[in-house]
Amino acid sequence: MSVVYCTVVIRVSISDAKAKLSASAYLKLVEQGQSIAICRRNVAVPQLCPIDAEKADRRPVGIDRGRRVPNSFFEPLPVDLVEAFEGKEGDE
Repeated sequence: MSVVYCTVVIRVSISDAKAKLSASAYLKLVEQGQSIAICRRNVAVPQLCPIDAEKADRRPVGIDRGRRVPNSFFEPLPVDLVEAFEGKEGDE
């Protein structure tokens, strides 16, 4: 036996979204698990959907116990490397 999930997406116009999003009417629907597509000329552009709740399991403390960041990590990068990141390499 397979389980099929059917999700219904509410489609609203941009003007309707502007009017009701600030009043949080649509945000309440999204918090309840509903998805809302905002449409321009009946074509969905963005979609508001609920974000999964954060994981209840936290990372264990002390996973890298005994390891330290070397002092060289905090030293300035070489000038040529900084220039390469800034796109200045070969522009002389």
